[in-house]
Amino acid sequence: MDPKDFEVTSPPTDGISCLSFSSQADFLSVGSWDNEVRIYEVQPSGNTVPKASYSHQGPVLDLAWSKDGTKVVSAGADKAGRMYDITTGQPTQIAQHDEPIKCVRFLDQPQQQIVATGSWDKTIKYWDLRSPQPIGSVALPERCYSMDVKGTLLVAGCAEKHVPVIDLNNPTVIFKQNVSPLKWQTRCVSCFTTGKGYAIGSIEGRLGIQYIEDREQSKNFSFKCHRDEQKNVFAVNSVNFHPIHGTFSTAGSDGTVSFWDKDSKQRIKLFNKVNGTVSATAFNHNGTIFAYAVSYDWSKGYKFALPTNTNKVFLHAVREEDVKPRATKKR
Repeated sequence: MDPKDFEVTSPPTDGISCLSFSSQADFLSVGSWDNEVRIYEVQPSGNTVPKASYSHQGPVLDLAWSKDGTKVVSAGADKAGRMYDITTGQPTQIAQHDEPIKCVRFLDQPQQQIVATGSWDKTIKYWDLRSPQPIGSVALPERCYSMDVKGTLLVAGCAEKHVPVIDLNNPTVIFKQNVSPLKWQTRCVSCFTTGKGYAIGSIEGRLGIQYIEDREQSKNFSFKCHRDEQKNVFAVNSVNFHPIHGTFSTAGSDGTVSFWDKDSKQRIKLFNKVNGTVSATAFNHNGTIFAYAVSYDWSKGYKFALPTNTNKVFLHAVREEDVKPRATKKR
């Protein structure tokens, strides 16, 4: 990426699956295959200080922060959802499924602390943090691989290209049963900052931009992103929307990261390739820091999950010109 990027101290000892910044301050949580969630404070200098950690009984697969920045929730292959309270330093189990939990998100509700978990048991469950039992659930057509929430929009990227869309005003009913516009397995979904649609990435190095409203379907499009000149195809591992400008990043198994503007359909910035694969990314709350993990992403199967693989997290200072929307080209 950039030789001036800061390396996070004391990184995980195994594959890094997820990154998430606090919505209030520059705290970064990192989930990994060594069963740990680590929380770091990012100082104004760019240096990082390990602040806390807690454990699952299996690999950590996803992370999210509460809106007030006091809680981190995590999803694990141990079929459990866990929460860490920053103020008390206590981890607690908050969710349980019949199969590994792949995805976790706080719902955008100011008054209640409600968490959604998406699992390979083909359900999404909703949990009020004050209650040990789920307050609702929805049956999915397939295993949940990726999930995101923005406002009243919940989008789940499932196996077999199913993309259920849920209106959180009616959270236990699938509002629209979409199909991925891409040919191959879904790897990641991310909601627009406006909540009007989502980006979906697949293992074939393509990304789809999809709008929710019927009247906006003409704006849908897909494009190739993580491919090389020899036509090799790489998984799109992570998509993140910039919290201020609404532009977005993609990161892939080819070790590259790009920033894009969906409205003008342009790439704004292509970063230098890293030595390895980029497994996870995240913007901080005001979009001034971009975190990326250089770590094995399982795109080549278990035979390439070697103990010698790199596991590092880097922090990139975001330049305004790299994330501001571009003027649309005249046709």
